[in-house]
Amino acid sequence: MSEAQGSSARGFTAFAARRGGRARGLSFWAAQWAGAVEDVWPEEGPLKKGRSFARTGRIGPITVSPGRVAAEVYGGEETYATRLTLTVLDDDAWDLLWEKTADRPAETEALLAGDLPEDLLEAVEDARVRMLPGYGDLDADCDCDGLDHPCPHATALAYQLSWLLDADPWLLLLIRGRAAGEAVEELKSVLLLRALAGDEEENDPGETETESATTAPTPDPGTYAAQRAAYARPATPLPALPPLPEPPAVPEEPLTGIEADPLDRLAADAALRARELLAHAHGFNTALPEPLDVWQDTVRLAATHPDPRVAQRLRIGCGRPGEDLDRAAAAWRTGGRAALDVLEHPWNARARTALATAWEADEFPPVTVDGNHWTLTGRDLQLRLGRDGRWYPYRRRDDLWWPVGPPSTDPADALADLTGLAGDDELL
Repeated sequence: MSEAQGSSARGFTAFAARRGGRARGLSFWAAQWAGAVEDVWPEEGPLKKGRSFARTGRIGPITVSPGRVAAEVYGGEETYATRLTLTVLDDDAWDLLWEKTADRPAETEALLAGDLPEDLLEAVEDARVRMLPGYGDLDADCDCDGLDHPCPHATALAYQLSWLLDADPWLLLLIRGRAAGEAVEELKSVLLLRALAGDEEENDPGETETESATTAPTPDPGTYAAQRAAYARPATPLPALPPLPEPPAVPEEPLTGIEADPLDRLAADAALRARELLAHAHGFNTALPEPLDVWQDTVRLAATHPDPRVAQRLRIGCGRPGEDLDRAAAAWRTGGRAALDVLEHPWNARARTALATAWEADEFPPVTVDGNHWTLTGRDLQLRLGRDGRWYPYRRRDDLWWPVGPPSTDPADALADLTGLAGDDELL
């Protein structure tokens, strides 16, 4: 078997921000990992920064694979790729480890039952292989170009790995090149070979008394009884599934008095997030979108929550005029965060050519240009060009410009929707 044959990467969702508490994992294997990391990187300064950064919630989803732990880290306005690398054990090292483990019935029994026993460290030491990181074995790499090595992002990732070990200590084996299922199957193979070798020695009729006197004695049949019993143990059948309970009665009104379907809102938010990522991939945005700030999240809730009482509470508590929140929510409903940016942040855009090519020369409507705002002269209608390359229609109401429809990559289409809303078909 190759070093990582059958092993595959595993992904884990990002940890939320934590206030205080331990930065090291609480379980035995998590503590062993964190202690080994601190022995390899003994400088307290980077470790202290790493423990603090690990609690900020700014480390993205973590990927654990043979020889590698990786995550994206959000450092202010930049995003960094951070990696920890460890040596993957070769096949000979794994074979030796399972031989030493098979000599220990209690550890063997625990591994076959799906547990990673603490005393496995003794078998690791007997085999003289590395399970925990050591000098010259653990390295860190990060795009941040920090002066410390390791940087706080790398040490924070190492501490968050100890949190993962609290839930699944088998990740230690995966980092070294073996998934849990592979490890158990290889241990079973060692036990089977030992059992077969013991049977052959017991049943060999050709051995003479002289040969017996000059060769090693046959092991006592009870020597590997525990291993044979563990390997031969039949699979326990699963119990029959209980009958499904009756579906709960649906109350006529929600218990909270608030009608809401969070799945719809989550799907809409996911779609908007996907569109922002696609805009970045196609070069419209130079940086990946940052997490929503307090105001953006307030606008999102006001725009998407179906209960009008929620919007009213947000209007009272947002700290800004209620009309600001109403306009922002209207913009969000037309295009999410990108539409909110168009409403609140004008910018200098040169797109008169794009406007002109959308009409024939004699049909081009007269406009007044101000940055990325194109206002139809003498009318309360306006197009705004977003940084994502789309045109957003606006209409003046009470001396304020309000978003009134979905954006389009074609300004003529956006204007058609806008004039249709306004009843000005003669512009088209």
